[in-house]
Order: sequence, then C-alpha cells, then structure tokens
Amino acid sequence: MKSFINVEDIGPLEKALAEAMEIKADRYRYQQLGKNKTLMMIFFNNSLRTRLSTQKAAMNLGMNVIVLDVNAGAWKLETERGVIMDGDKSEHLLEAIPVMGCYCDVIGVRSFAGLKDRGYDYAETVLQQFIRYSGRPVFAMETATVHPLQAFADLITIKEHFDSSKEGRKARVVLTWAPHCRALPQAVPNSFAQWMTADKDIDLVITHPRGYELDPRFTGGARVEYDQRKAFEGADFIYAKNWSNPGVTNAGDYGKITCEDRSWTVDTEHMSWTNDAKFMHCLPVRRNLIVTDDVIESPNSLVIPEAANREISCSVVLKRILEDLRVEI
Repeated sequence: MKSFINVEDIGPLEKALAEAMEIKADRYRYQQLGKNKTLMMIFFNNSLRTRLSTQKAAMNLGMNVIVLDVNAGAWKLETERGVIMDGDKSEHLLEAIPVMGCYCDVIGVRSFAGLKDRGYDYAETVLQQFIRYSGRPVFAMETATVHPLQAFADLITIKEHFDSSKEGRKARVVLTWAPHCRALPQAVPNSFAQWMTADKDIDLVITHPRGYELDPRFTGGARVEYDQRKAFEGADFIYAKNWSNPGVTNAGDYGKITCEDRSWTVDTEHMSWTNDAKFMHCLPVRRNLIVTDDVIESPNSLVIPEAANREISCSVVLKRILEDLRVEI
C-alpha cells in the first residue's frame, strides 16, 4: 500500500476487518515488522486521539516515531507555488517535504480544510504534495476532505456491536448532522459515509438540514432523509457529527454555518425514536450542543470503544504499508 486515503486503498473490507480482529487479539504479534523503520507524523493541526493512537500503533509494530508539529516546531511553511515569499513564511513545503522524506520510511499527514476555497481543499493540495515529493508511503491522519483512520475504526466498532448474521438483516446506521458553534470541515462525515456505503451489511441513512448535502463522490448513493425523526426510526447506530456547508448546492456557502437549529442536538427523546441504538461520535464533542450529557454517558454510548479502535485501524494500515516496504527490499 503506497498511500492510504480512501476506502478502496484498504482492499477487501472483509479481509481488513479480519486483520483488525487478529491485531486486537495480539497487538504485538507483528513487532518485528517495523524494526529499524521510522514513522514521521506531521501535524498541521491539533490532535489528541490521532496523535496518541497512531504513535501507539507504530510502537506496537516496533517502529521508531518522529512527531513534528508544524505550527510549533518548524519554520512557517508556504504551501502554494508561485508565491513571492516576502512574508512570515520562511520555508516552502516543496523543499521541506523531500527533506522530511530523508529521515523516515513512512509519513502520516494531518492537515485540515481551510474552508475558504473549495477547489483547493477538495483537490487535497497539501496531502498530494507529500505523496508526490516525499518519496515515501503516505497515509492520511485527517485531511481537508477525509479521515479514513477514523472511519475504519468506526466500522470496526459497528461490527463488534452488531452481528448481521445473527440479526439476519443489515445494520441500520444513521449519520446525523448536529449544530456547532464553529465551522467544521466535512472530512469525518465524508469518510464515514464512504466506508459505511462500501460495506454490504450496512444500510446508511444521512440526515441533515437542506443545503448541507455532502459531496456525492463520498456518499455512494446513501439515502438522504431531511426529516431527522424519520431518519432515526428503527436505527441501530446513531453517528452524530457537525459539518459546515459543503457548498454542493450553492458554492458560495462553502465552509459557512448556514443552519444553527439546535433541535438537531441528539438527546434522549431523539434516541427514543431508534431501535435502542448505540450512540457514536469521533470526539472531541461539544456536550449539550452535539449531544446531551445523558446520551453520551448512557450505556449505549460507544464513544470510548470507538476511540480505542483508532489504535487498531492504524495498526492495520501501518502493517500493510510495512509489508509492502519489506517486499520492495
């Protein structure tokens, strides 16, 4: 695996999920695979779960780890070509990237959307430069448009808490928009929709205010229901997440908050519409804005097991990358 960005990069989902369960049963089974290999984790944005889970996964596989916080531990980087660098940015990413590649074997990149230029964000400009110029395998630790490690962990969590063969039906999963006080990117909902629709045992419904439609390239034909109550009826899993306007129906709205309706906050009444559904969120979460205290603290909340599975999803991805590196040698 040369890069990991979208669900197709992981190959057959059944095989990847089986590998995840194998690693979860013995996290140090492949400890020799990463011996004398170095992972460089590059953060353009803040992180808690991604930083900790990725570093732990790499250590489980025997890797050395270098963590670079670009905003706190490096020169300010220019990311666009053709710019006259007479401002506060001292180094261009096009020189920095190959230098970084000299010191590691694998690179993980975390870089959020700017939410100003949809074309720039959805072209994954920063991530693609790492893929092109680093000379190393690159995986996404959340980018402008996707967060595949999170979505993979979400899928693992759903599989652990729903046996489709026992139930004799598909798991009914609902991705619901929820209000927020800040404009957030679409990376998490994009990847969640992409990974859920790729699994034949999951029936995904997406619910959000009109105008918040996600890019069709990620939703895979999932049903959209604008009535949140109808969407919740019979659901086995509720995945709450805010995202700013994706600008699909109106490009001028991209990255803006065009709805502040707090009736979308997931509370006990909302959960009563479901089939005793499990609650999920990627964290961090704004309590009593995205979800109420009683829901996130309920026995049906999976937010902690979901976060724990971030270590597992990353372990599978790094294992695949390291196996390919060994074949090349």
